[in-house]
Amino acid sequence: MQESPHRRSVSTDKDLSECGRQGPAVKPRKGDALLFYSLTPDAVPDPMSLHAGCPVDEGEKWSATKWIHVDSFDKIVGSEGNCADTNENCERWASLGECTKNPEYMVGSSDLPGYCRKSCKAC
Repeated sequence: MQESPHRRSVSTDKDLSECGRQGPAVKPRKGDALLFYSLTPDAVPDPMSLHAGCPVDEGEKWSATKWIHVDSFDKIVGSEGNCADTNENCERWASLGECTKNPEYMVGSSDLPGYCRKSCKAC
């Protein structure tokens, strides 16, 4: 399969500064955008998404960040600011697969949060 002209692979070591050779790197090109997900598909923070920027070798560095959130910031939280279940059976139900079998009750929606968001790892 031929690679798309718009898709770029990680640069090789000889193309990078000392800073850029410290981990996976993408050599910038005017007009490019870099997209990555900070969560795995099951909504767990992905430690592989941690990243940093290197200083420029010459010229100016411009960047713009666009956050795209998959859920509302209006989460049900307990009195101490921690994510909480509102039913004592949530952990057991989650272990039985109810987070995927009955997501409306367990996880909820953007309009109405579910009752077992903690056990379903949705917050």
